[in-house]
Amino acid sequence: MAEIAVQASGLVKQFDGRYAVAGVDLQVPRGSLFGLVGPNGAGKTTSIRMMTGLLRPDGGQVLIGGLAVWPDPLAVKRRIGILLEDDELFGRLTAPELLEFTGLLRGMPVETVRQRSRELLDVLGLTDDAATLVVDFSHGMHKKIALAAALLHGPSVLFLDEPFEAVDPVSARAIRSLLDQHRRAGGTILMSSHVMDLVEAMCDEAAVIAQGRVVASGTLDQVRGGDANLEDAFVRLVGARPSTTEDFEWLGSSSD
Repeated sequence: MAEIAVQASGLVKQFDGRYAVAGVDLQVPRGSLFGLVGPNGAGKTTSIRMMTGLLRPDGGQVLIGGLAVWPDPLAVKRRIGILLEDDELFGRLTAPELLEFTGLLRGMPVETVRQRSRELLDVLGLTDDAATLVVDFSHGMHKKIALAAALLHGPSVLFLDEPFEAVDPVSARAIRSLLDQHRRAGGTILMSSHVMDLVEAMCDEAAVIAQGRVVASGTLDQVRGGDANLEDAFVRLVGARPSTTEDFEWLGSSSD
């Protein structure tokens, strides 16, 4: 069996007496790109926050590289990189300043930080915006500099929450290239996404979360089951109500 890079067992989290995560179990093989998919509000982001030591679970355990995240997450945080959908960055810094600040906080040598920063900014198409404050970045640029900060220290496990949201096709290709390089170097990626085609194209394995629980997990073939594609399997697994537009005859009927 493949070595497990991330193992979550029985993760539970409640907010105001309601379960956001109701017993999530996951096993992410080392060296894989693992997709985490589910409807809005299914518990994906909450699960990622607990797995990365940003949110204390009400129950359950997470191991990353054999190290327990809780109750002491600091040792694990040195080994992981995180890109969250709602990352808050230091907006009054430029991109190079932000990366240098991030690297120095991690205790990295300043020359190493500057060299890696130049390489990351170049491949992500941000070099020409080096003098622009992060607060003035577009949403897609914000996503790219957050990814650069997550990769800067060469983490063994990378957690990505909707990494391709608002990213243009050219930048998306550069991001995919970086992620491929990360895996070739032995890294592991857990990526949440709403785009089923993207998960099918990029991921080795996936898990589907609905109502705070994993309803399917395994290779893409295992998750698809007998369905033609991952989107059909997703709709079936989350119990989505079939939609119809037959009652919308009024769409496009206005006159100029």
